[in-house]
Amino acid sequence: MNAILVASNRGPVSFTLSEDGSLSMRRGGGGLVSGLSAVARDLGVLWVCAALSDGDRGAVRLAPGGRLDQAGYDTGALRMLDIPPATFHRAYNAVANSTLWFVHHLLYDTPNRPHFDARFRREWESYQAYNEAFAMALAEEAPHEARVMVQDYHLSLVPAMLRGVRPDLRVAHFSHTPWAPPEYFALLPDDVAAELLEGILGSDHAGFLTARWGTSFMDCCRSVLGASVDPAARTVTHAGRTTRIGAHSLGVDGKALWARACEPDVESHMSALRAQVGDRRLIVRIDRTELSKNIVRGLAAYREFLAAHPEWHGRVTHLAFAYPSRHDLPEYREYTAAVQRCAKEIEDEYATEDWDPLILNVDDDYPRSLAAYRLADVLLVNPIRDGMNLVAKEGPILSPGSALVLSREAGAAAELGEHALTVNPYDVSATAAALHEGLTMPEGERTRRGGLLAAAATALPPHRWFAEQLDALA
Repeated sequence: MNAILVASNRGPVSFTLSEDGSLSMRRGGGGLVSGLSAVARDLGVLWVCAALSDGDRGAVRLAPGGRLDQAGYDTGALRMLDIPPATFHRAYNAVANSTLWFVHHLLYDTPNRPHFDARFRREWESYQAYNEAFAMALAEEAPHEARVMVQDYHLSLVPAMLRGVRPDLRVAHFSHTPWAPPEYFALLPDDVAAELLEGILGSDHAGFLTARWGTSFMDCCRSVLGASVDPAARTVTHAGRTTRIGAHSLGVDGKALWARACEPDVESHMSALRAQVGDRRLIVRIDRTELSKNIVRGLAAYREFLAAHPEWHGRVTHLAFAYPSRHDLPEYREYTAAVQRCAKEIEDEYATEDWDPLILNVDDDYPRSLAAYRLADVLLVNPIRDGMNLVAKEGPILSPGSALVLSREAGAAAELGEHALTVNPYDVSATAAALHEGLTMPEGERTRRGGLLAAAATALPPHRWFAEQLDALA
């Protein structure tokens, strides 16, 4: 039996079903998986996750009790839950990604959305059922007094549900997103807002990526629940229980990242990119086409930079890697199309026979992303709002001589802002000016700042980040 359990929507591996019916396994995607996979294996953690695809469900059905490690797969200790597809879709797409994500990232077009009606109530019931499936699986798997680490906004109700059936367990919840301030959190139906807060308060320790997000959570507990909040002790007391609030800023394992970035496939991409752009200076961005990442305003800032500084024409190229995200949601398909339209407008206005001012790539390619980091002169990270943003931390490690243009609304700004060129993500003109400042910054200053950025980015690598939270449950 495992003394430490992790629960998350996405697991460390995913499966693809081929035409001949065979299953192939690969590493799961996303920053959470990247941060936790090595830690989980090293500590012998039992990971509980959801089956996300037909391939995942096929693998689960061949595994006793969904335990893939007991079915011959090299996954580490892993239980995958085969939640009914309709329930999963409503919980994941309609509630987690179309409601909670929008609330915490302040993304709603409020004259038109949200719209909480009878349909939403059915979707909320699916979210409850989805969380209950996780809580029951954790209750079945956990030995007496085990420590359970519940991850992210998909599973906000699990701590309270789990405590109801297994009060002996030590439970932590960690939010990888920002947390909305009370006035925006109040967009949610009153009972839903209360249930979300009470769900997380079922944990002994609630962790956030920055103190700012933790403070917003405490403010919501005071406003919505009338809970007793101690800002100095960082605790919330409600319904006879006290939950500690912690800030744990997930960093990067610099040595592991450098080792991966020096492998032959990355070197090959570096050669190809350098052949494509020549000796031009490079402004790099690497993101998913996620609404909160603010790619369109970033492209608009680059366009304004080119308009204001004709001396850079032919001397700089913007590598914009914008990988597909959540294309089952119409807002995301529309946003991807807007990114492509904006990129084409820049090309049409400024491209010449021997100069591509912008190279947009929408095909996910991790080795190519690492190559772009290594070649960057300026890294652009301008999200509207972000829990942390690991791109802002990976870039300075792989290109210590580059300048970082960083949104003040990224959680990473709490650690990196002093040494970055910090911008208001809505101010296109200020972002354009920061791009120019980054390109013209003296090399010695860029190197000085880069060293400080890299040191901050590696201050709390995944092993230490996870250990901090385990210690908080001691």
